[in-house]
Parts: sequence; C-alpha cells; structure tokens
Amino acid sequence: MNIALTVLNITAPVFLLAAVGFAWVKLGFEYRVAFVTRMAMTLAVPCLIFDALMKTEIAPEALAALSLASFAAYGVVTFGCFVLVRLARLDTQTYLAPLIFGNTGNLGLPLALFAFGETGLGYAVVVFAVMAILSFTIGIWMVAGKGSFRRVMGEPLVAATLLGAVFLWQDWETPEFLTNAISLIGQMAIPMMLITLGVAVARLETQAITRAVWLSVAKVVICIGAAWLVTQWFDLDPVASAVLIVQVATPVAVTSYLLAEKYGANAQPVAGLVVASTLLSVLVLPLILAFVI
Repeated sequence: MNIALTVLNITAPVFLLAAVGFAWVKLGFEYRVAFVTRMAMTLAVPCLIFDALMKTEIAPEALAALSLASFAAYGVVTFGCFVLVRLARLDTQTYLAPLIFGNTGNLGLPLALFAFGETGLGYAVVVFAVMAILSFTIGIWMVAGKGSFRRVMGEPLVAATLLGAVFLWQDWETPEFLTNAISLIGQMAIPMMLITLGVAVARLETQAITRAVWLSVAKVVICIGAAWLVTQWFDLDPVASAVLIVQVATPVAVTSYLLAEKYGANAQPVAGLVVASTLLSVLVLPLILAFVI
C-alpha cells in the first residue's frame, strides 16, 4: 500500500499536467507548440541541465559511468529494435528511430525528479543529453539518410551539458544572482514540456492503432531488458540504475512525429506510436517505479 501511494505521488503530477495540455486543446484554446517547444529547448531545458549539473553532489566519476552506460543501453536497444522491425517487415525509415528514442525530456526528467529528488534529476539529465546527441545524429540519419555533428554541437542543451560538466569537474559556481536566475528559468522547463506533451498528443491524428499498440509493448520489453542488462554490466548504484531504466523505457517522443513529417517519412504510423506508447506508459511507468524505488 505504501509503495502504491508513493508511486501515485510520483506519477500523478506528471500525467495531470499532461492532461491539462490535452484538455486545453480539446476546449478550443490556442497553444503555439512551436513557440513553446523552442523556448523550452533553447532556454528552459538548457538552464535546467546546467543548474542540475552545477549543483549536483554526485561524483563526476558516477556521472561518467552513467554516460557510458547510457550509450551502451541505446546501443542494445538499437539492435533489439532493428531486429524487431526487420522481423515484422516494417519500413525502417518510419519505425526504427521512434522505437529507439523515448520521451526522456517531457516524462523522464520529471519522473526522476519526483522519484529520486535532485540526485535523480542529476542522473536523468545525463541520460537525456546522451539521448539527444544520438537522436540529432543517428536518429536523423535513420529518418532522413543524413545527420550533422555540427548541428548537435550547436544545440543549446548539448552546450549546457558540456558547460555544466566543466563547472562540476572544476567545482565552480556562478554568482548567486545568476544562479538564482538560471534556476528560475530552469524551473519552467518541466511544466512547459508536460503541458506541451498533452497538447501534442491531443492534436495527433492516429492510424493503424492495433500495430502501434503491439509495437509499443515490444518497445517497452526491449528497452527495460536492455537497460537492466547494462545496469548490471556497469554495476551502477541503485539510483543511477533506476533512472537509466525509467529513462530508456519512456514512450515514443512527439519529436519523432515532427521529424517524420520534416524528412518525408510516413508520419501517421509514428503518430499512432506516440499516442499508443504514451497511453501505455500510464500503466507501465508506475509499475517500473514500483520495482525500482
């Protein structure tokens, strides 16, 4: 009973904020997803990442180990999802990247914060940064046949991660007034991303939902299995292990749908994956948390 209440307290705020965004659109109110997403990804999320890394009490060695483990986990997930797509005779351009890269920002960061506090958030931003680097390179290459390392290095969240890592390594801190400003801006990130997730899901038009459901289930199984194996291999501490499993198991990101539209992949099946996997996560993520907290 105590575990159930704990999990409810962790997950309920996350899904309630997403529900606010969903209801906002269904009630006919305006919400400019492009503007809010750009503000989040260029300002709020980089500030959140930098602030979390600068203030974290986690040893740099532990964060480095988690970085390597994250790359390894996504490597195993990529192999598993590639086999799944080929066995199911699905279009690789359409399905592979969405199955690999989950919603580590909109869902993973708040879940890690509510479940494990600032330590969990510190670990979660590392996994999020690794996923973003892979998504902007290998992920775009899977969808469009091209990727740009220069574009990755120009992303504010990557720059914030590198700068935050330097401050952590050197044990530097910004002046108090600047730290407070960065912290305030960073606090916008999680509510903005969750509400935007609800808005985006509300606007998606889905097709082939049956296929999307079984693929979403398969994705969860592959991701949990891969993340668990990697945590055992790298012998991560319990909180880092839990965060990695939760992050890798997050549902298909809305950005996968946007990339499919941008680069000419079949966007409608991806929309179905986003909706099906997000709805499935309402059941799956609390179960994962019940086992790892």
